[in-house]
Amino acid sequence: MGHGNREETRIVAMSAEHKAAIAQGRRESKAIKAYLEAISVPKRRGRPVTPEGLESRIADLDQRIREESDPLARVDLYQTRIDAQDALDQLTATVDIDALEVGFVEYAASYSTRKGITWPAWREAGVSAGVLRAAGVKRTRRS
Repeated sequence: MGHGNREETRIVAMSAEHKAAIAQGRRESKAIKAYLEAISVPKRRGRPVTPEGLESRIADLDQRIREESDPLARVDLYQTRIDAQDALDQLTATVDIDALEVGFVEYAASYSTRKGITWPAWREAGVSAGVLRAAGVKRTRRS
């Protein structure tokens, strides 16, 4: 490649306003995503999983681990117990939905405007009409 026709590359520093806008967008996205994740926990099919059932399973696995003489089978049991403990931790973790809702309400209107998200889209995502009203999201449809 020749060097005679190279275009000059300029690096332009971001303005303080641009940096602030990017930071604001990140805050909005983080708060909205956290709220949407909290309200959209999928329904599980089959028998319900309870903390008591998982605790019983973990105790059973502990007993089987103590009795298992095959080291490979023991490793499998360790992993099964770890998975059961992770499931128990997730099941018993508490989410402060009220705090997440406050964050959503604070940012939803500006996020909606910036990203072109409409009332019907939020409703389909599982956000209640009351939360959208509290957030100041306008009840409109795009044409």
